[in-house]
Amino acid sequence: AMRANHTQPEFLLLGITNSPCAQAPLFGLFLLIYVVTLVGNVGLVLLVWVVPTLHTPMYFFLTHFSLADACYSTVISPKMLAGLFSGSRAISPAGCAAQFHAFAFFVTAECHLLAAMAYDRHAAICHPLLYVTAASRRGCRRLLGWSYLAAFLSAAVYTGCTFWGPFCGPRHVDHFFCDVGPVLRLVCADTRAREMVVFALAAVHLVGTSAVVLLSYVRILRVVLGMRPAPSRSRAFQTCAAHLVSVSVFYGTLFFMYLQPASGHGGLGKVASVFYTVVTPLLNPFIYSLRNQEVKGALGKCGRRVLSRC
Repeated sequence: AMRANHTQPEFLLLGITNSPCAQAPLFGLFLLIYVVTLVGNVGLVLLVWVVPTLHTPMYFFLTHFSLADACYSTVISPKMLAGLFSGSRAISPAGCAAQFHAFAFFVTAECHLLAAMAYDRHAAICHPLLYVTAASRRGCRRLLGWSYLAAFLSAAVYTGCTFWGPFCGPRHVDHFFCDVGPVLRLVCADTRAREMVVFALAAVHLVGTSAVVLLSYVRILRVVLGMRPAPSRSRAFQTCAAHLVSVSVFYGTLFFMYLQPASGHGGLGKVASVFYTVVTPLLNPFIYSLRNQEVKGALGKCGRRVLSRC
């Protein structure tokens, strides 16, 4: 019996497409995206770290958001690229569970970090005189700690519900990573109770954090519309525009994927998954840097400093 436990059959990730002609172009595209994602997100973290003017609550949360982007992209992309390059799509049961747990942890943490960043913008724009108190360093660290704790505990529940066997027949996961829906379809037993637990917990996190984001921006919009000078309104809108773009893409795809029964994911599931696992981590550093005067100013200073030393 113990030997059987050690020789459990591997899962097989079927990947994005079965077309041999598409493998090489997709490998090149996703490799480029992954490299740019790492450079962009890690570069943004380093920029905030070395520039004192960016040592503010907003950029404190943004660095952790960028780290989460880099980490969960690394959880998904290398295995996907290996499958596209060599056709090696097998993954051990433990590896499959670990990949899903790490993915669920970072995605859930990002939901809470987006809510924290929205609250920070709300405090800065709506209550500027109380901002130092409302967004203190101690308060930010507590909020960050809660985000990671909630993410870890939730990921443990998701993983337990998804990988608590038994599994039937060939373990062919119809996806490019170990996600809850495709894995649950391989379970022999009735999975409705597990699906409801995953659905309920995902709903708590997604609806709860998106409600914080929505309420924060409703309040921000009311304050901004009340500003008399047009330049002040324009600056306030620009400050929040980047955050709203990122939030819309991220939450839109997650709502589509996880606020429905795991067995209900259609053919669009892989397309939606590509958006939040590959495209969103790529876009976030560009959205925040190219639409943000503080980040562009800091990049300019660092660039001039490097050129002067050369």
